[in-house]
Amino acid sequence: MPEQAPWRFQKILLPMFDLPSPHRVFVNARVLTCVGDQVIEHGFVEVEKGKIKAVGAMSDLGTTDAQVIDCGGMTVMPGMMNSHAHLAWDGVHDLANQSMNDGVEISAYKSASNMIKSLRAGVTLVRDLGMNTSNLYAKQAVEQGIFPGPRLLVCGQAIVQTGGHTYWCCREASGADEMRRAVREQVRGGADLIKIMACHDTCEFSDAEFEAVVDESHKMSVPITAHATFDECISRSARFGVDCIEHGGSMSDETIQMLVDRKIPIVTTFAPLVMQAQEDVARRFNIPEWKIAERKKAVADPNRYTGLVKAAEMGVPIGFGTDAGSPAVGHEIVAPELKFMVQIGVVRDNYAALRSATVVAAHINRVHNKLGTLEAGKDADLIVVAGDPLADLDALNDVRATFIAGKKMIGVGA
Repeated sequence: MPEQAPWRFQKILLPMFDLPSPHRVFVNARVLTCVGDQVIEHGFVEVEKGKIKAVGAMSDLGTTDAQVIDCGGMTVMPGMMNSHAHLAWDGVHDLANQSMNDGVEISAYKSASNMIKSLRAGVTLVRDLGMNTSNLYAKQAVEQGIFPGPRLLVCGQAIVQTGGHTYWCCREASGADEMRRAVREQVRGGADLIKIMACHDTCEFSDAEFEAVVDESHKMSVPITAHATFDECISRSARFGVDCIEHGGSMSDETIQMLVDRKIPIVTTFAPLVMQAQEDVARRFNIPEWKIAERKKAVADPNRYTGLVKAAEMGVPIGFGTDAGSPAVGHEIVAPELKFMVQIGVVRDNYAALRSATVVAAHINRVHNKLGTLEAGKDADLIVVAGDPLADLDALNDVRATFIAGKKMIGVGA
């Protein structure tokens, strides 16, 4: 196991931001446990000491001295996990300009703002895949109680070949030894995983570089995920042993079978396409007309997603990610991504879409032993949603309360 980041050795006398986690019971709720298709139409969830104590039908709830929260007409479900986001990008401005021109102070403020937006949207875990090193400091701020936020899994800087895809916000490296050094730097800073940019229009990294960056990540006991958007790159990434594919794209049957055999999931990110294809939305963000036309064409072409749909049908786990921070994709954007996943068929129905952001995401992020479902003994990360997201995923636009480890992060009243 590698040495811990230096800030983990700092003694915290008292967190600047801390919340109680009282004994609570959420009653009269539609409970989506995300254990298979389980729905408890008139149910309760009991929380104590940051853990889920019990889940069941109201008829099974006896007398209790817990604080009672009436959720009549509402849904209680696990907190969602956005497995592909960029906290220091604001969802408004050009990514390169932000990356090169934002001072570290502005990046910190943007990250703080986007953590609050995430919590309001019912996102209780964010997997931040890089914008310079800002995510390392966001994680420190949350874990040391300096600022309230979701749970964070961060990569530090994504690693690219010199001059590679989005080099302006990444750690450039050339040669196998430099790849290893780049991995070690991210882990030293507190990274939970490594992200590499394996392609843009063509594949990037030499074979020796690719082998080194994967091998060093695993030696450092952290998973590695790859930006990979077409068959050759996805196949190459899988062959070299990455643990996850970001975005995905067209794939041959042979590539899909490799993902199945090696149990490699895909985190899809449709929100930029979906949001930027809406003319009224896109123009508010100064998306150029040629890009809007390109996005509209992409959204309307079902053949574009054939490989992803077939991968899902063959058993490749598909996780929820929005690429939050991209233009027109704020960190509160959740429902459009999930709805499009259902529309094109990478998930079967609304409940499967919700599972992609809960239990499936928990497995992808290796936190399934404590998060992702509402079951006794797991951490009490849950949200209260007005309405029924099984009937209409737009119900997720009205999250009434968000809890992490039983602590109320967002919400009014009790």
